[in-house]
Amino acid sequence: MPDTKKFIENLSGAGKCIGVLTSGGDAQGMNAAVRAVVRMGIYVGAKVYFIHEGYQGMVDGGDNIKEASWESVSSMLQVGGTVIGSARCKDFRTHEGRLRAALNLVQRGITNLCVIGGDGSLTGANLFREEWSGLLDELVQSGEISEEASQIHSALHIVGMVGSIDNDFCGTDMTIGTDSALHRIIEVVDAIMTTAQSHQRTFVLEVMGRHCGYLALVSALACGADWVLIPEMPPKDGWEEQMCYKLSESRLRGSRLNIIIVAEGATDRHGNPISSNAVKELVVRCLGFDTRVTILGHVQRGGTPSAFDRILASRMGVEAVLALLEASPGTPACVVSLCGNQAVRVPLMECVQMTQEVQKAMDEKRFEEAVRLRGRSFENNLNTYKLLSHRKIDSELPHSSFNVAVLNVGAPAAGMNAAVRSAVRVGITEGHTMFAVSDGFEGFYKGQIKEIKWGDVGGWTGQGGSLLGTKRTLPAKHIDKIAEQMRIHNINALLVIGGFEAYLGLMELQAARSKHAELCVPMVMVPATVSNNIPGSDLSIGADTALNAITDTCDRIKQSASGTKRRVFIIETMGGYCGYLATVGGLAAGADAAYIYEEPFDIRELQSNVEHLTEKMKTSIQRGLVLRNENCSENYTTDFIYQLYNEEGKGVFDCRKNVLGHMQQGGAPSPFDRNFGTKIAAKAMQWISKKLKEFYREGRVFANTEDSACLLGMRRRALVFQPVIQLKDETDFVHRIPKEQWWLRLRPLMKILAKYKTSYDVSDSGQLEHIVRLRAKDISAI
Repeated sequence: MPDTKKFIENLSGAGKCIGVLTSGGDAQGMNAAVRAVVRMGIYVGAKVYFIHEGYQGMVDGGDNIKEASWESVSSMLQVGGTVIGSARCKDFRTHEGRLRAALNLVQRGITNLCVIGGDGSLTGANLFREEWSGLLDELVQSGEISEEASQIHSALHIVGMVGSIDNDFCGTDMTIGTDSALHRIIEVVDAIMTTAQSHQRTFVLEVMGRHCGYLALVSALACGADWVLIPEMPPKDGWEEQMCYKLSESRLRGSRLNIIIVAEGATDRHGNPISSNAVKELVVRCLGFDTRVTILGHVQRGGTPSAFDRILASRMGVEAVLALLEASPGTPACVVSLCGNQAVRVPLMECVQMTQEVQKAMDEKRFEEAVRLRGRSFENNLNTYKLLSHRKIDSELPHSSFNVAVLNVGAPAAGMNAAVRSAVRVGITEGHTMFAVSDGFEGFYKGQIKEIKWGDVGGWTGQGGSLLGTKRTLPAKHIDKIAEQMRIHNINALLVIGGFEAYLGLMELQAARSKHAELCVPMVMVPATVSNNIPGSDLSIGADTALNAITDTCDRIKQSASGTKRRVFIIETMGGYCGYLATVGGLAAGADAAYIYEEPFDIRELQSNVEHLTEKMKTSIQRGLVLRNENCSENYTTDFIYQLYNEEGKGVFDCRKNVLGHMQQGGAPSPFDRNFGTKIAAKAMQWISKKLKEFYREGRVFANTEDSACLLGMRRRALVFQPVIQLKDETDFVHRIPKEQWWLRLRPLMKILAKYKTSYDVSDSGQLEHIVRLRAKDISAI
């Protein structure tokens, strides 16, 4: 069978010219996308041009269209907004304006455009493409270009990337800038919560989102807001009384603050706007609570991009260049989008039409359909929020008579508390009695188990570390005592939130079922570890927060290195033997190299890295950043690499080293980890409820099948329950890592963007997926 693999080495951009522009509202991460397009374009031999000030620059021409160099995009990665400028352009809306733009492109030989913007910008680009041959004919007739030039530049290829903080574009799970905007919102909410608590205040926060409630909804989910108002799902008539009842009820249960989040485009069922001031006046009038309004405004667009946005934009930028290289005259304009953790290409106009359908459904008051059209990710966020925020009165709750225990195992990871809160509240809503186990399996065998109520987990989402307490102790040695505690407390199901020890622990509990009937209950594990080294899951709770900690520190270190010039920093990251943090952190921070266990290296590679940095010091970028995973090599330690670089770089650059250590496990969880932890734990609890019903026989729960001890992991595009026993073959138990890891495919990207020649398998790229198929595949996505 012929080898169908496709490699970057076989794709050439020689003779091609690519124009890159940012248009519409700015979004953090746009610069990372521009940097990736420029460097990937130059890497494959194409010429890349900056088009400054969006479409206005394309129309005006002149110095607005400049050739980009490798160095010209240095230090852009960590800068918010867009360095090449963006402008709303009236001229481009006119035929005359587009004619001038076409002339400016043809004069420079640009027939490939990479447009980073919202749906308006991308629709404009598509119209331009459709008119292209007609515009060239006009230019030939007026004598401004030759017939020959018209033939050479006969087709215009367009690839879009969506840069929008609102996440309002259908066809992609996340748009560039959304995660960073959530970071800004959550930073503000966390700060406001401390002052609100001091004065027993209610805060009404207004966030951006004129037509899309994504930011409001996800930030409400991430901070455990009491009420949220979004345009896609206006509240039912009589919501005012309901909201006030909810607020007063939470105060009666001992809460000292209330948070209400309002999207700027929120309306009631009849299309009347609901402003943040109107909500404040309502609370003051009905409840007399001390209430304040905070309008976040353009703060949400500002600041440095998050690690997620940098990686997303870098991956999309590289994919966009590949799409342009492979485009033929008949290829429709496409958008590079994200589905699960995969980059895919979707026809641009299908996405635009679907996005317009949402607005149409909202205008026609078909709100359920508007939510459905936004996609499964949005729908799941909304359903999870409803599940967690509206506590039913005890008489309304189903009563299951089942006891479910939840515990944290392994090292602390930011987002664990959000997962515990979610599990406890969903469990109570499902009618179970929830028990919290302190200090992992150690606390379990010592009997540190107590009932945990709805109000006990209030305010937990934003807390770092593990409030339940967590230990690395494994259960095997204490199995008799654990079984006894299960019997004493009549535990009918277990939810374990943790890292590799949790995975091993679940296997040990399952193996002991033959000796202890008490362990024959449904058990599920949710992965939570900064190392992201759990088989069966592409991502784990805590890894995103750790990546942001690494990226923030690297930004500061790069700044220091830029000031002193000719300096290389060696930075050691955590992760055990798993190189996820070093690799993905390296991609987000713009590192020159990242040493990991999974990709063995020798002295020759170290030497070539030193030579590469020596060459770099001759350019205008006189600094270097090298990441090293803590266990990447027994002998090439951080000290060894530091000393080697110091010696070999003598007279050219000097070296500094930095061990990041436990700061990677600490800090408030990122919005992604809060959200991921909340949704994955809610799904785990719903699975437990289903299994409890399934295994309830003759007055007791008895579960002894393989599929009653599962790991819930994110696989490519969906959350999947996998029996732990079946994951054994996928695990390297000696090094505590999965045998296959998806993120290794990102390593060539990091090398290319750092100017290394490398082999890059692009076989996964190139399939144009249709948005309807995406929806079908998205069925169980988070």
